[in-house]
Amino acid sequence: MQTYKPSVSLIRATSYESAALRESLTTLLEPLGGITAFVKPGQKVLLKPNLLTGARPTKECTTRAELVYEVAKMVIEAGGKPFLGDSPAFGSAKGVAIANGYLPLIQELNLPIVEFHGQRYQTVSENFNHLLLCKEAMEADVIINLPKVKSHLQLTLTMGVKNLFGCVPGKMKAWWHMEAGKDANRFGEMLVETAKTINPDLTILDGIIGHEGNGPSGGEPRNLGILAAASNVFALDRAILEILNVSPQKVPTVAASQRLGVCPELDAIEFPLLHPDLLQISDWRLPDKLMPIDFAMPRVIKSTFKHLYIRFIKEPMNTYSRG
Repeated sequence: MQTYKPSVSLIRATSYESAALRESLTTLLEPLGGITAFVKPGQKVLLKPNLLTGARPTKECTTRAELVYEVAKMVIEAGGKPFLGDSPAFGSAKGVAIANGYLPLIQELNLPIVEFHGQRYQTVSENFNHLLLCKEAMEADVIINLPKVKSHLQLTLTMGVKNLFGCVPGKMKAWWHMEAGKDANRFGEMLVETAKTINPDLTILDGIIGHEGNGPSGGEPRNLGILAAASNVFALDRAILEILNVSPQKVPTVAASQRLGVCPELDAIEFPLLHPDLLQISDWRLPDKLMPIDFAMPRVIKSTFKHLYIRFIKEPMNTYSRG
């Protein structure tokens, strides 16, 4: 009996320039069947970038607008109807996107942006029956996950699985840090359950320029020169760890996915283009010191008020002044 092996496509890529990036994405997706293997005419397609913050637009804290633009164009050419969606830590998805240079692509392609903080939620699983996900994400016909590879002060690294935590609405993410963050194993399992439930059709990881050190926002840009794609987000994350020379046990999401039996071993993954060994580096900088995952109640309250201030006062004022 033939055993299914998940496939992770890896290439070297060094440019966000439109023509070069389009060629890179075409090459990257070709072994997976191209974009038409994932998107059919008329389908609603969620593009889920990492829209962490608008505070450091030059520090590679978010998925590059150029990458989202090229993927969106490919979706449109395949007959799909793309929209952007996320729930940033601070501010609105639209505000963070605009701060990071997304406005021209939003306007040119007429891309809707859905704020994942509405009231239409869906429960994740029996093990986490009060963890809710935005139905706008769950009701998309196709989900294309567009993470940025970054070091992370609490989780060592953030890649494909962690990026899907953005489908948890608004400040519920902070409450989950408080509820599950005292146990890194449980927090990792919560993120894995979230990713399993969302089950993205395709993950394309932005690793042309990553973010190393004290991420997800306090580190510095790092030229990494890779793009990765897979239909299995757990296999993709495992492959990236091999490139960065980081043990799976140091990353709660990957360790949890291994415990739960959803992360394949490296030798059980197909690499149709480049093997991770050919892209491996030895000097990727992890956080100087890991911080606790859990948020104390005062921090959650402070974070909530800051989020509300940015969303309802600061961003509207900036929009008014630009107008």
